[in-house]
Amino acid sequence: MASDSGTASAHPVLFKAVPGGLAGAVTVPGDKSISHRALMLGALAVGETRIEGLLEGEDVLATAGAMRAMGADIVRGDDGVWHAHGVGVGGLLQPGQALDMGNSGTSTRLLMGLLASHALTATFIGDASLSKRPMGRVTEPLSLMGAEFNATPGGRLPLTMRGLCPAVPIEYRLPVASAQVKSAVLLAGLNTPGITRVIEPVATRDHSERMLKGFGATLTVEKDGDGASIISIIGEAELKPQHIIVPGDPSSAAFPMVGALIVPGSDVVIRNVGLNPTRAGLVGLLKAMGGAVEILNPREVGGEPVGDLHIRHSALSGFEPDPAAAPSMIDEFPVAFIAAAFATGRSVFRGLEELRVKESDRITTMAEGLRMIGAQVEEIADGLIIDGSGGEPLPGGGPISTRLDHRIAMSFAVAGLHSRKGVTIDDMAPVATSFPGFTAMLGELGAGVAAS
Repeated sequence: MASDSGTASAHPVLFKAVPGGLAGAVTVPGDKSISHRALMLGALAVGETRIEGLLEGEDVLATAGAMRAMGADIVRGDDGVWHAHGVGVGGLLQPGQALDMGNSGTSTRLLMGLLASHALTATFIGDASLSKRPMGRVTEPLSLMGAEFNATPGGRLPLTMRGLCPAVPIEYRLPVASAQVKSAVLLAGLNTPGITRVIEPVATRDHSERMLKGFGATLTVEKDGDGASIISIIGEAELKPQHIIVPGDPSSAAFPMVGALIVPGSDVVIRNVGLNPTRAGLVGLLKAMGGAVEILNPREVGGEPVGDLHIRHSALSGFEPDPAAAPSMIDEFPVAFIAAAFATGRSVFRGLEELRVKESDRITTMAEGLRMIGAQVEEIADGLIIDGSGGEPLPGGGPISTRLDHRIAMSFAVAGLHSRKGVTIDDMAPVATSFPGFTAMLGELGAGVAAS
């Protein structure tokens, strides 16, 4: 069934989530952000990098394909461990054809940074959703370093870039909080002589900094007088191969977490979840709303904090999160809106302009879907105002138009678990980009689902 946006996938998968509680213990797929970076840096480190727990979703596989196209030897072992034999910093080869990024904005923006300081030309293409996403926020600083870009009007894909070697080191102050822009500049700095600096006024996820250090890059993080982070990397680095263990993706854990909180009788443990403080904003938000979320067995794996989450059904209260905390849970806001729709009282979400340039306009798309299933919601320029149901099930309905956005699809699947007549989603196919086992996980926890 096609979505009303006119951008349905070639083989849409109609899906219905029906009422039912969740119980049991599950493991979610590996962290998408860490998986992308592990493949990219492994492709630049001389020797063999071993990666356990890599997310095998379409977005990450697009990154693997791109690195192979530029000379890296990347294979998956029969035991599920991935092996990357790198070419050395500066050693990437001219790709023989366009790099197909599918739906992955992270792959596209980070690879633009990686290639900006290589003397090669690359064309980036993507699916209908990715081709609508602006790339100007990345091409601007990379142009200052000497890369040249020829993009579709609006700074969109298809886009051809010509890197420069040696590139020009820059000091760049981020105009918006964006881990992708920060990471793109730092990755460009890897093969740029001198010191490349990024000034980050608002903290964003720091996986790039942690992993660059782990692979042997000389990188420092300092604070200026205003509290902004000054991240410096010394170029022409020599990276050393690593053994990476990828923790579970907190963005994927968000869906069973919210499902367990809103459905009466639920009791769920999610094992091995990454709890990097730059990514764990949703845990704090749900606790502030009254959610019973307990961190068990906290530990550190490969430089990243990890723990098991124990979640039980809870009476949630409306809340107004601090907009300054948005970067720490930017991908989790769609499912946070679902939690708010079942809370008692009003929740106000502001400062979320970034959601309008994700895989879809997630503010408008969520508002339309929430209204369709009976929630009380008001769309504002930078967020949503949601009046919750007081814990009562919503009427349900659909089909929800997901606009090829995996997080929209999964969020409304969660909403269907506490609805009177279920929630139908127009297309679950995009979920394969980040969580290919999502519907199986719901079934494992006892949820009622139906697909056609």
